[in-house]
Amino acid sequence: MKILRFLLLALFIIGFTHPGFSDDQLHSRPRYTLRNGDSLTVDYRYTPEFNQTVVIQPDGFVDLTIIGELKVSGLTLEQVRNLVTQKAAARLKNPEINIVLKEFERPYVVVSGEVDKPGRMDFYEHTTALQAVMLAGGFKETAQESQVLIFRRVNNDLAKVLVLNLHKVKASSDLERDMVLEQGDIVLVPRNKLQNVARFVKATNLGLYLDPLTYVTR
Repeated sequence: MKILRFLLLALFIIGFTHPGFSDDQLHSRPRYTLRNGDSLTVDYRYTPEFNQTVVIQPDGFVDLTIIGELKVSGLTLEQVRNLVTQKAAARLKNPEINIVLKEFERPYVVVSGEVDKPGRMDFYEHTTALQAVMLAGGFKETAQESQVLIFRRVNNDLAKVLVLNLHKVKASSDLERDMVLEQGDIVLVPRNKLQNVARFVKATNLGLYLDPLTYVTR
């Protein structure tokens, strides 16, 4: 018994002192990157007459008074501050600028179709398709688990369609076959097996897949 306790203690210590898991790695988090629809305040310390609040447009750009159009979607606040400072220096002497995030849209995914609680839910890093389905109440008995569709926007016009067999993932616990979701993904669990699934669909048609009546008879 003493030997067993010693071995368990040793494994516990090794697990927390392994060089591959430093304290910085365990506690580090990526900085927030701006998304379309976020609202920013741009403050000029010495020239407050240029201060303004802007909303990031669907194409990722904002229109700033003394700079013009600037793409900021996908950048951190620090990156935007540096970029605006650099651009503003063409007209202002040694500008000091502060960027404040006023409003932002919480990251989300949508789970639709044959689940108990379909709808929009907050998105968290590393959430997989199966986890999202479970958070939506799990599969209904009528669900086509072997053909779950993921709709993922690639630009303002198109969304990519990915097909997952979550039945195999559940049956074999083969988590490598599951898929990590991205913000804005739509997970569709159909009732019937779909034929001729397109690789891409128009982004304007994504709303059709949120209405069960549009795919029951496909």
